[in-house]
Amino acid sequence: MDFDFSEDQRLLKDSVDRLIADRYAFESRKQYMKEPTGWSAEMWAQYAELGLLGLPFTEEQGGFGGGQIETAQVMEAFGRGQVLEPYLATVVLGGGLLRHAGSEEQQAELIPQIIGGELKLALAHIERHSRWTLNDVAVTAVKDGSGWVLNGEKSVVIHGDCADKLLVTARTGGSQRDRGGIGVFLVDANDAGVSRKGYPTQDGLRAAEISFANARGVAVGDPGDGLGVVERVVDEAIAAICSEAVGGMAEMLAITVDYMKQRKQFGRAIGEFQVLQHRAVDMFANLEQAKSMAMYATMMAASDNPAERRQALSAAKVQIGKSGKSIGEEAVQLHGGIAMTMEYKVGHYFKRMTMIEQMFGSTDHHLAVLADGNGLF
Repeated sequence: MDFDFSEDQRLLKDSVDRLIADRYAFESRKQYMKEPTGWSAEMWAQYAELGLLGLPFTEEQGGFGGGQIETAQVMEAFGRGQVLEPYLATVVLGGGLLRHAGSEEQQAELIPQIIGGELKLALAHIERHSRWTLNDVAVTAVKDGSGWVLNGEKSVVIHGDCADKLLVTARTGGSQRDRGGIGVFLVDANDAGVSRKGYPTQDGLRAAEISFANARGVAVGDPGDGLGVVERVVDEAIAAICSEAVGGMAEMLAITVDYMKQRKQFGRAIGEFQVLQHRAVDMFANLEQAKSMAMYATMMAASDNPAERRQALSAAKVQIGKSGKSIGEEAVQLHGGIAMTMEYKVGHYFKRMTMIEQMFGSTDHHLAVLADGNGLF
């Protein structure tokens, strides 16, 4: 199997790597966090100019015509820079739902706005009681004329506080945990029936608690059978954050090795002590395992077999969770007390790793998924 990038993919990787290296230094990131939205509008415009916001959309729609590999390249670079902008929420999650389920009219209206950087989206799916069970939906949607009326609450909506439109999962029939009767609805975030409470998450990003009280929306796809497309888009998002995690882990390893070469104890650089070298090698081995599984996730995210795709993505998420925890803990311990301060970047990477481990299902959750499905074989 040929794992080499095409010429277009190499150019994309070089341009994104260069942008993040030039514009997303640790001090720059701290300044972006102070913006009213918690991220940089200037950087968002840069992503649009480079075509990154149009990455997964077809050339006929004005996009790049890329696939999972291109998304993985961007997310890995974003992981190295700890990017704050709502790329996952808008392009991967929101854009994914529009690509897979949106009508021609919805795609023609909204996708060009995403590509141009004018429209930000958020997926409102998690509810306080549901944790990571995608079919546990209590928010309701009732048909009203040509539209729908939504009532209920959603939690931890990634970048939900800055989104212009929300893609909301709601139940149109059945009981709370039925797989059928779940639809996806497009709701204007400024609708009178929408109430949002935004807050920073521990990794420096943003999320929101959102309430719907007779909010108006329109269906995206089949309003009674939308769970399958939600599961597919979540699997694509898992593949994306696996690549992001690899970028963050690689940066933690590089920072730690550099520190070990400079920090002296007993008149010698601590990197000269064999026991510490072994720990750095353990970090490297964990990173290589994570890279392999992130690559596997990238390939399998495009599978049209839901059961096969689910098992593969769960396996990748388990390895990413384990590697991220191990590398993060080693990075903090090898740095000593300095790594626990807000002024030093290693701790920020570790915080993001802990958030990625929880997103779309923890390590234990995905181990259970694998066990229920008899593993990978």
